[in-house]
Amino acid sequence: MSDSLQCYRCGASLEALSLPLSRQDQCPQCANYLHVCRMCRNFDPRIARQCREDDAEEVMKKDTANFCDWYVPAPNRHSANSNAEADRAQQQLDALFGNSDTSSGDSESSHSAADDLFRK
Repeated sequence: MSDSLQCYRCGASLEALSLPLSRQDQCPQCANYLHVCRMCRNFDPRIARQCREDDAEEVMKKDTANFCDWYVPAPNRHSANSNAEADRAQQQLDALFGNSDTSSGDSESSHSAADDLFRK
């Protein structure tokens, strides 16, 4: 392969790992498993099962380790945009449930109001 492998999640170089990647191989930087659909050359989010290999069994969770025999790691699977979207969604969830440092100061009052409901 002319392109070096990068972690699909964080973009860290995977040159230190030997090929073929085993099911248990993890990214040395973010510790995510690498034998996942999102890291495979057959992964295509634009098609129905998100896999170009017709004979492959369907995998429901595309970012968890699996036993697919058709797995071939693909270079350039890291996308900074997908991480930005995930971070933004996490920040919105944190703000909604009051788990973020960036949430407004009224999260304390929300928690005390909820506590008051359960004390009655």
